[in-house]
Amino acid sequence: MTTARWYFDFISPFAYLQLPAMHALRERIDVVPVPIVFGAVLARHGQLGPAEIPGKRAFTYRLVQWQAGRAGIVLRFPPSHPFPSLAALRLCVAAGSGWNAVQAIFDHIWREGGAAGVDDLREVARSLGIGDVAAEIARGEVKDALRANTDAALGAGVFGVPTLALGDELYWGNDATPMIEDRLADPALFDGAEYRRIATLPVGVERPRG
Repeated sequence: MTTARWYFDFISPFAYLQLPAMHALRERIDVVPVPIVFGAVLARHGQLGPAEIPGKRAFTYRLVQWQAGRAGIVLRFPPSHPFPSLAALRLCVAAGSGWNAVQAIFDHIWREGGAAGVDDLREVARSLGIGDVAAEIARGEVKDALRANTDAALGAGVFGVPTLALGDELYWGNDATPMIEDRLADPALFDGAEYRRIATLPVGVERPRG
C-alpha cells in the first residue's frame, strides 16, 4: 500500500478542515500523521503566517468559517489566534501521534473552541491516557521527536501546513485535496508536457529581501 505523510500543526484551521479528507484517504493509502512546528517552517522560508498580515488575517478567518459551514464541519475558533501550539504538538507526540490523538486535540481546539495551553489540555490528555500533561510534554524524548519531525518536513521541502507528501510530491493546503484525489486516480496526471514545462519555468523578476 502507498504510504503518504501528512504534515500538520494544530495552529492551522485548514489542517482541521482537511482532517476528514485524510481519514477518507486512509481507506486507499497509508497516511501517517506528522505533527510539526509551523513557526519553524515559516522561519526557514522567511515567511509570515496568514494570521500575521492584518488584512489577510481577517479574510482568512472568514474563509475558514465559510469553508467549514459549506462542508458541514463544526468549527469554533479558539479564544485567540495565532496561539502557541507547542504544548498541543508535544501532547500529540507524547500520546504516540496516532490518529486518535490527532483527532482529539484538533476537536478540543477547533471543534470545541478550546485553548491550547498546558492547563487547557488536561482533559484531552486524560482522554488519551496521560495524567500529568506538563511532565509528559517536558520529556526530552518528546521534544526531540517533534524537532525531528519538523527537520524531516523541512528536508522534504515542506513550506506550509497542512501538506501531504506523496512520494516526492507535496500537496499543500486543504484546497489541494481534490488534486490529491485526482493524482491517486491517475498516477500519470502531472507527467504531461505542460506540467513538465512549468516545473522549470524561468523566474522573470525577483523582489529584494530584507
